[in-house]
Amino acid sequence: MARITAKNAQQILAADFQALVIDTERLLEHTKTLAGDQAEELRAQLNDRLIKARETLAETKDNLQERGQAAVVATEDYVQANPWQSVGIAAGVGFLIGLLATRR
Repeated sequence: MARITAKNAQQILAADFQALVIDTERLLEHTKTLAGDQAEELRAQLNDRLIKARETLAETKDNLQERGQAAVVATEDYVQANPWQSVGIAAGVGFLIGLLATRR
């Protein structure tokens, strides 16, 4: 269940960022009608920042996937090596969440 939630959060973040990139590209297209050196300079700066943002998004996505996969593997290994401790920890966390939920 946690895998699905984390994966959905990553997908939502990536989709939002890609929408931002697409909107910026559209803005660049619409500013082509502007004249002057300042407009050209602004378009060049936006284009450079857009390229950097895409690179950053790709790096962040890869990094998050690697870290998430490593966390899943480590958790699965721990649970398989220590099943009773895992059950005890899960019961304790569930108890604490229950206490916090009833206080509100």
